[in-house]
Amino acid sequence: MAEPIPKTGTIVHVELHTKDVAKAKRFYGDVFGWKFQDIPQMNYTTFEAPDRPNGGIQTPSEKMGPMVMNYIYANDIKRVTKKIENSGGTILTPVSEIPGFGWFAIFRGPGGEVAGVYEDFPKK
Repeated sequence: MAEPIPKTGTIVHVELHTKDVAKAKRFYGDVFGWKFQDIPQMNYTTFEAPDRPNGGIQTPSEKMGPMVMNYIYANDIKRVTKKIENSGGTILTPVSEIPGFGWFAIFRGPGGEVAGVYEDFPKK
């Protein structure tokens, strides 16, 4: 059975930006039972939690530092990123492809918070 497409505005992915991915994997695996899958070509590790949303762990960029970032679903990412800008937000990473998955963009809200938006590739 295919999973339903989330509604725009739903948190669909949580990303942990940490200085030590190996320690984070041990910690969250021990405490919460998360399962991990490394994606070496992307320098990224996904995690599966007992319930959604699932997410990923990565080393933070220098400009953002360690943090937790939520990705919010958009059924039309280009329209949503324009709406973000028109509503006082700033696009930090423009719409970019995640090969095999979909598109993402990262933004800063007017209060300084950082989040991402995500859209799946169309289902075939």
